[in-house]
Amino acid sequence: MTFTSLSYFLFLPLVYLIFVFTQHRFRWLVLLAASYGFYATFNAPQLLIALAFVSCFSYICALQLAKAVEESRRKRTLQLGATVCLLALLSMKLLPRLPQSFATAIPHVNLMTSIAVSYFTFQAISYLADVYLETRAPERHLGYHALALAFFPKLLQGPIERAGDILPQLRRHYEFNYGAMRSGMLLFTLGLYKKVVLADRLAVYADVVYDNQRDSIGLPLVIGTYAYALQIYFDFSGYTDMARGTARMFGIELTENFKSPYLANSIADFWQRWHISFSRWILDYIFRPLQLAWRGLGQAGTALALIVTFLLCGIWHGTTWGFITWGLLHGLYLATSIYYRPHQTNLYKWLRIDRSKWLKAWQILITFNLVSFAWIFFRSQSMTSAWYAITNVWRLSESRLDVFHGTGKRGAELVLISLFLFSWAELDPTLPRILHTMFDGRLRWLYYYVCIMLILLCGVFGTGEFIYGRF
Repeated sequence: MTFTSLSYFLFLPLVYLIFVFTQHRFRWLVLLAASYGFYATFNAPQLLIALAFVSCFSYICALQLAKAVEESRRKRTLQLGATVCLLALLSMKLLPRLPQSFATAIPHVNLMTSIAVSYFTFQAISYLADVYLETRAPERHLGYHALALAFFPKLLQGPIERAGDILPQLRRHYEFNYGAMRSGMLLFTLGLYKKVVLADRLAVYADVVYDNQRDSIGLPLVIGTYAYALQIYFDFSGYTDMARGTARMFGIELTENFKSPYLANSIADFWQRWHISFSRWILDYIFRPLQLAWRGLGQAGTALALIVTFLLCGIWHGTTWGFITWGLLHGLYLATSIYYRPHQTNLYKWLRIDRSKWLKAWQILITFNLVSFAWIFFRSQSMTSAWYAITNVWRLSESRLDVFHGTGKRGAELVLISLFLFSWAELDPTLPRILHTMFDGRLRWLYYYVCIMLILLCGVFGTGEFIYGRF
């Protein structure tokens, strides 16, 4: 079951009605059962076992951390908890790579076996770290702890919620709020629009190029690369909007995970806007400990910590050389900026562009192209494929656009998408609030109807897969 499936459109109102008509003291049980039922629809029992195991083990470890007095024992307990959670994650990621004789013994082992395991595992590790650092007390109620990890809107792709943010909301008495319900439904609808109209339509053009690269030279490679950069953004941010919209209907506010990342004016700014909950996680639990350990190396230590952090980020996405190179590139981008940033202002003054109104636009353009260049390795099926794209993207004079013949279902399709594309990229974080404050009721509802009609007329249905569900 995915957020774009008909079964989810039946599942969500059913869960909500049961939730509303259940007494407060049992509502956690309704949401927990719904979350495990939602996860069970992927028909991979090992996922449920991993979720239950990580939930129980992190719960026990947190209680032991609270009881322990000696620092050495507390540290060993934290290390044990984090290690076991990571082993659970690694086992799920390695299952699809088992020899065929073993894989056939486990049903659906090759069907996105590790789906969502990263997100609840990372949340469990951050919870243990917070208890160890005494920034929050351990949760005594196993049910609420399990629900914090498994809450179904955020289960598949995050956001990675901190226990201190989500647990108090799960315990809070729910009261129906018309404004929150309307806002949640709007956010869900806009996320659905991003996914089925923008992301899945752009996927058609990206897939034509990257699945048949030998037929693409020059401009088609440029179009395919930019199409994928926008596809992965609208796909992932669309999921986040749908998750946040669903949670808001239940009175839960999840972390905003995207803030117009393609309007970033540097790679550091990009990572403050892209997959924000994950960026904060790797900053707090990987980069800062490494930076502290290598502080004696000065700037070189910080640069090295950035490279290692994003190298691990690439490996988390997958162990192929494409993912590793993607992570390494971002690490190198950020490491280079450590040395470049102190001289940036002087360089702009020397070039006499420090007061130019076009400077920020130029920085945004450069950042977007650096990010898009790295996406080539992320999307390509092999390093050979990525190298072909890089070496042939410049051959613009030999471009042949007939590779896109037959990709569009309707002549007006690209026009409709282009009209909304840049407005989404620019207004994404604030669009619901703008609609609420600037439009009167009739205009607002007209906008809703337009979005719904575009979803029905231009949406791509039947695929349903979210890109980051694989990780």
